[in-house]
Amino acid sequence: MGFVKAAAIIMGVLILVGTGVIAVTIVKRVSGVSAPGNVTVVLDEPEGTRVGGIAALPDRLAVLLQGAGPDRIILIDPHSGAKAGAVTLAR
Repeated sequence: MGFVKAAAIIMGVLILVGTGVIAVTIVKRVSGVSAPGNVTVVLDEPEGTRVGGIAALPDRLAVLLQGAGPDRIILIDPHSGAKAGAVTLAR
């Protein structure tokens, strides 16, 4: 009889742990949380351009570029490394 009790308790714990893993996986997939990866970004900017600053936005990186023309802000998608937009600042 002790074996049946132990087996029932172990199976109950496994069911609870399995349900927890499934719930956490669903929440991660729905919220869009993904594992960070390495992304290489090459900006086609004129020679003499330097990075003046970088700011992290919720879904973009804003990179301030200075020199070789008017100052500008480039928006980069951190997941793909693609240029998502640009803002040119007037002098």
